[in-house]
Amino acid sequence: MLLFSAILKINNTMGKDDFIRLALEWNQSNPRKENIIPGIEWNGEHNVRYGDDDLWLDIEEYRNQNIIAVRYEKTAPDGAVWDTDYVMNFNSMELSVRLDRSYLESAMTIDSKFSTPHFISLLIEHGYLADDGILPVSNKPMLIDEEYLQVLADIINGDAQYRLPIVYISKTFNNEDPVEIGWMASRLKGVAHVLVQKDNHLNTALRNACNDQNEYYGAIGVYYPKQAMSRKRLLYRQYEGFDDILMEKVIRSVILYSNSQMVEPLFTWSGVNNALLRDKYSSQKEERIAAEKAKQKAYDDADELLSSVDEEIKELKRQVSQLTKANDALTYENQGLKTKLDSSEAVPLIYLGDEDELFQGEIKDMILEILSDTLKNTAPKTRRSDVLSDIIGKNNYEELLKKREACIKALFKDHKGMTGTLRQDLVDMGFIIAEEGKHYKLTYYGDGRYRITVSKTPSDHREGRNTASTIIKNLF
Repeated sequence: MLLFSAILKINNTMGKDDFIRLALEWNQSNPRKENIIPGIEWNGEHNVRYGDDDLWLDIEEYRNQNIIAVRYEKTAPDGAVWDTDYVMNFNSMELSVRLDRSYLESAMTIDSKFSTPHFISLLIEHGYLADDGILPVSNKPMLIDEEYLQVLADIINGDAQYRLPIVYISKTFNNEDPVEIGWMASRLKGVAHVLVQKDNHLNTALRNACNDQNEYYGAIGVYYPKQAMSRKRLLYRQYEGFDDILMEKVIRSVILYSNSQMVEPLFTWSGVNNALLRDKYSSQKEERIAAEKAKQKAYDDADELLSSVDEEIKELKRQVSQLTKANDALTYENQGLKTKLDSSEAVPLIYLGDEDELFQGEIKDMILEILSDTLKNTAPKTRRSDVLSDIIGKNNYEELLKKREACIKALFKDHKGMTGTLRQDLVDMGFIIAEEGKHYKLTYYGDGRYRITVSKTPSDHREGRNTASTIIKNLF
């Protein structure tokens, strides 16, 4: 199954030998010794294979299209086959990078720690990657200050042209980065630009430059090229662990976009090998016909030529067998995916929108509570009641929100002020507590849309119940 796919623009400083040397350097400098193919001594060949059946690297040149394709394949102890392909087209100066893994039942999602291949870092270090308009393709974040403010404004306003997605990270209210920007830029090297606001004092100038469409106070915007997809905006939440959640959402969005791009056959290992096979077949056919004719005049010379052709045909059969094996692997993957889907008795009814879950299971519980309340007012033994009962019964309705309601009512039942115990219980439920004059401000999971005001000195016994009612109404 496809793990990663990207097409990179390469500048004219890279030649064919440079590309092959870089591919070999990538393997020989691998930090895991078990991934290094021993005994590689390159003598300038453009068609060569190293390694054994379980660990090998193959280089193929397709001269007709000025292409060099490299495949690295490793068969893991558990039987999984890992393929890494680098296909360089020297006519268009574009490089295809693809990572594939044979289908496994456990391999259904993007690894939460996924980073683009180290090979891209080598391209950056050697200065081979072409700029994306005025933006360099880098593994480091680009700071947006007054000098580059208009660059960002043009991106937000849709006036800029670029090939790669752009990730814009705004500073939080406290003028901090909402995620680890260096790590994000490193993980997205080659497939996205990471732009970071230098200081949140730029907010006003930026708002004026883009008609209030900018991200601010820790929000992250993902802008896709050519309006291929609408902008994705991810809001910042101020609670422990959310920075990791936010980063993974951004990484996943960019990688899924990169993987979804159409790739022409000659930018894939199998496509290049199929083209080579077609060309060799045509050539061998012409040679055999010529040999048959020549055999009538000179049997000895023709027999020698036919013997040579037969050897090449054996090599072609080996390559056909290899491609057939790859096709079988894709067939098994499709069968595995189909079996997984067919074996599932439950079918998702809706897709989640852009709202983040503030705690595990929140949105599901909210929907099931609404359905449960609707069921109570639905006539029994009707189609509607049967469907609602079935959905509620199959989705393990845990009544999480009702439990929170009960907890809030108990906390504020005899409310006489912000005691240490009350403060800790509220923090445990996700509230961030700040003092403002004669009141406390309770912000639910750091989301500024959900703030509750609580008096420091309650005026009467009803205030606690009123506060509980307000919290329940607005949050649960």
